Amino acid sequence: MCNGEQYSLKAVAANEAPVAIAFIDEAKAFLRSMGVDQWQNGYPNADTVKADIAKGNGYFLMADERPLAYMCIDFGGEMAYDGLDGHWLIDTRAYGVLHRLAMGKRSRGKGAATIAIQLAEELMKCRRMESFRIDTDENNEVMKHLLTKNGFTYCGKIWFDNSVKIAYEKVL
Repeated sequence: MCNGEQYSLKAVAANEAPVAIAFIDEAKAFLRSMGVDQWQNGYPNADTVKADIAKGNGYFLMADERPLAYMCIDFGGEMAYDGLDGHWLIDTRAYGVLHRLAMGKRSRGKGAATIAIQLAEELMKCRRMESFRIDTDENNEVMKHLLTKNGFTYCGKIWFDNSVKIAYEKVL
């Protein structure tokens, strides 16, 4: 990342959905190139992103005025997490979830994903969440490394989108 850039989260407006969808498509191609089957069956799609935006959960990671990534930050819980095969670090309903972190190809590998996670964490703290939860596919080594690097703890497995996901948590 360039020195001097200011990073922030920006709620995605409905008319910006095509930009968010383009980030999802770039991330799908990246995962496919890495041999990861996550997001290769049609999910997430344009309807998923539009629903995120309509609920007020769709965000861009911004560098100054330029979007670098798309993500969904949800404060309404995740039903799949109720069936965790394992143990959450704390027993709480006050948790935020980061879904669909999709980095643009120009910012990948430059620390932007860590910045996105840190800003999502700050937003969760502002909303008085006690915990930050996230999941990924078992073979998504890039995301698993990113989560470990950012202080998340492996908590177990969940079933979502017709496959097993690895669930992580960070106590806030």
